[in-house]
Amino acid sequence: MNKHKLVVINGDGGSRGNPGPAASGIVFSLPDGTVLGEYSRFLGHTTNNQAEYDAVILALENLDRYPAESYYFYMDSKLVVEQLSGNWKVKHPDIKPLVAKILREISDKGLRVKFEHVLRDKNKSADAMVNQCLDAELL
Repeated sequence: MNKHKLVVINGDGGSRGNPGPAASGIVFSLPDGTVLGEYSRFLGHTTNNQAEYDAVILALENLDRYPAESYYFYMDSKLVVEQLSGNWKVKHPDIKPLVAKILREISDKGLRVKFEHVLRDKNKSADAMVNQCLDAELL
């Protein structure tokens, strides 16, 4: 399998109610917009922030399918981006283990990653994955 120079990952998580039924969704693509893969999962009853972090975990679980020199995560959660970039402290006890798991996996695999905040309208593909997953579970 060829190694890409860069793979872009749009990630999102959401809950209907907070907490409430939640899901995470990710879209892997090339910088030119070519979609490589899409994934989502239903999380049961949890918070929006936990769902946002699960999107990153879901991406990390599927990275081996899209080998690359670097990965750029685009997310509309400023909290997740700033905490995973090391700019903001992680205080919430339910979020600390999620952040630790993500950072450990990035380190253990020697990944080159960048997290960037984007406005919601620039993250429509991942948001659609979340909503499709929630609709499939709840409707």
